[in-house]
Amino acid sequence: MDYGVLGVGAIAAAIVTGLCDDADGAPPVLLSPRNAGIAADLAGRFPTVTVAADNQAVVDGASVVLLCLRPQDAREALGRLRFTAGQVVISAMAGVSVGELLRLVAPATDVARTIPLPSVATRAGITPIHPPNATAKALFDRLGEALEVPDLAGFEALSASTATVAAHFAYLQAISGWLEMRGLPKDEAERYVASLFADLATALRGEHDFAQLARDHATRGGINELFHETLATAGVFDDVRGGLDRVLDRLHAL
Repeated sequence: MDYGVLGVGAIAAAIVTGLCDDADGAPPVLLSPRNAGIAADLAGRFPTVTVAADNQAVVDGASVVLLCLRPQDAREALGRLRFTAGQVVISAMAGVSVGELLRLVAPATDVARTIPLPSVATRAGITPIHPPNATAKALFDRLGEALEVPDLAGFEALSASTATVAAHFAYLQAISGWLEMRGLPKDEAERYVASLFADLATALRGEHDFAQLARDHATRGGINELFHETLATAGVFDDVRGGLDRVLDRLHAL
């Protein structure tokens, strides 16, 4: 399979790294020249990766085209390109519907939307795909695990959920900042909080019942129960759901 990548940012770099880094049978990958520094670095690291002269050369040289463009740039960039009926087009662009993709990449008809995350670089990601697509599934199973989602509403909700990452790190910063206010050196506070939550993240590889995990870590009458109840009473978890609703509305408006 020959892959072409339009838009070489962080997610595209993660996909290429997962495909090629210390991998048996790394496939040929053709990169668009935009973001020349990232493209050149990937081509320098991996012998099966090359940088094309322009976007049309990427499309012409690939049987599978990955769209990693910014959604606001997609319509203009794709409108200038000529696709072929036999190509598979896999989009990693938020908010661009399958219907619009079909219009933009016609006469290609084999299209899918995906939500790859940086963890695909280490072949540890779970990547939602809509609609189910054999070529996209083969690609993202190679990069961890593909999650085929037939229902559009479910796929869009998964897309919205990825907006929580920055807030997660801000939560950790609030904890380490509180420790600093109590006299801990900044470096020690950050390392302690990072260690605490890294250990918890490791536990998630075997346990996915979050409600049960919350109960397991909240001894009756203990400090975890007190902190959890404080946040619940303040409406923090309701705000999380409300924030996700706002993100979903934004995605629908793109």
